[in-house]
Amino acid sequence: MTPVFLDTGYLIALEASDDENHRAALRHWQTFRRKLPPLVTTSLVLSETVTFFNSRGQHAKAVEVGNRLLESPSVTLVQVDDALLQRDWEYFQKHGDKSFSLTDGVSFVLMKERGINRALAFDKHFAQAGFTKLP
Repeated sequence: MTPVFLDTGYLIALEASDDENHRAALRHWQTFRRKLPPLVTTSLVLSETVTFFNSRGQHAKAVEVGNRLLESPSVTLVQVDDALLQRDWEYFQKHGDKSFSLTDGVSFVLMKERGINRALAFDKHFAQAGFTKLP
């Protein structure tokens, strides 16, 4: 089964009941998880997600979500090393017409390199980069 990329916005939407995409994420996840493909994400996505909850005074939620990502047998967590960051930096510099983040750029480079064409994401930049967003 082809892996699917797991983005920060989707994780936050699943976990934060006040997120504008919370209901859509929950509905999608209930069906999607029945035939769960391998999920791939990065250490930068983990960092963004944990930081989001911790910076809002939700340390326990930050730890809970972080532990689930780190311990899940369904999630491959790719460490962003110097080489991947350099490839992202080259990609980022070529796309001055886009407003995506450096973290998104790492995601796009990784997805292209691994042949992943779908992402659990609400971020429009995934579609702009040529990927299919789920839901």
